[in-house]
Amino acid sequence: MSTEEKLNQAKGVIKEGAGKLTGDKETEKEGAAEKVVSKVKEVAEDTKDAVEGAIEGVKNKIKGDDK
Repeated sequence: MSTEEKLNQAKGVIKEGAGKLTGDKETEKEGAAEKVVSKVKEVAEDTKDAVEGAIEGVKNKIKGDDK
């Protein structure tokens, strides 16, 4: 899980909230988009890490290094 993406999600939430508060629809939409993009990146990173872990597990089984 990426701390950077969590921070970007928080920035998006703040920007979206500021847009709602001020009635600025453009800022609200930008914040919502930033939040979603950061979440997608975070999920992609988590998936990549899970796949890499699975690959290492298979390699270890093949080598007989299953600990």
